[in-house]
Amino acid sequence: MTDGIADTLDRDPARIAGFTLGPDKALKASARLWFLVAVIGQWIFVYYVVAFYGGAAVHGDLEAWNKVIPQAYIAGATAGNVAIATHLFLAVIIIVGGPLQLILGAIITGGGPRQLTSKIRAYAVPFHRWNGRVYMPTVFAASLAGLYMIWIRGTVGGLVQHVGISLDGVLIMLFAAIALRYAIARDIAIHRRWALRLFLVVSGVWFIRVGWGLWFFLESAPLGYDLERFQGAFSIFQSFASYLLPLAVLELYLRTQDRAGARGKFAMAGGLLVLTVAMGVGIFSAATIMWLPLI
Repeated sequence: MTDGIADTLDRDPARIAGFTLGPDKALKASARLWFLVAVIGQWIFVYYVVAFYGGAAVHGDLEAWNKVIPQAYIAGATAGNVAIATHLFLAVIIIVGGPLQLILGAIITGGGPRQLTSKIRAYAVPFHRWNGRVYMPTVFAASLAGLYMIWIRGTVGGLVQHVGISLDGVLIMLFAAIALRYAIARDIAIHRRWALRLFLVVSGVWFIRVGWGLWFFLESAPLGYDLERFQGAFSIFQSFASYLLPLAVLELYLRTQDRAGARGKFAMAGGLLVLTVAMGVGIFSAATIMWLPLI
């Protein structure tokens, strides 16, 4: 009898438990909510980058960059200064263009709101293609500029942190190439999955900041962290976890979407909601403590 009840719950837990959403819709809704919160947080970060770094550049106060990135500006070091300015400029394009690319892809494949007409989708197709043609080379250029910042300029952290962040840069270029390959082959389903992976590794440096925001919210004086040198156990953890953990969650989500039963999908949806709340707290904390006060 117990087995029979468990089988029934696996088939239709929504009706048994009184939920209004089925497992597939619950999973999709939780993923969309996570994405919405992430996009809002990333575009707040873009506003900060433009206002702080761009504002300092407009006023000729490039040394202000060093308040956030040690050795971001060094008088007379033209090549390094240009590399960092390029990295910041390209980061703005990437953080705006990446979410747009995923949204456009969803519209094209019919994953957007039902009220979208075929005419709107027809406009989305060329926009998606041209945005992708800008986005792909931009992530390559930004990754190379970031590697220059780390290994030549030596901006933040120690050797292990440099390795962790550099691995992220390598994965960005690798995933971009794979996503492009499947786009050219018109294998849209696989292309979209690699585009999601690309979005997460590109967001690695943003996740680092959100992680710091959450950590500061939970612990006002972070343990094992050197504020002067931006080093410590949590910094090392963040250097790898900022992209490996989101990738792991994505893979779990995709496997759940493809193979799991109703209970597994509801569990994944609940896990995504918890992660969304944690990310939202981190975004709020980072914005109010680290970003907006500098503007």
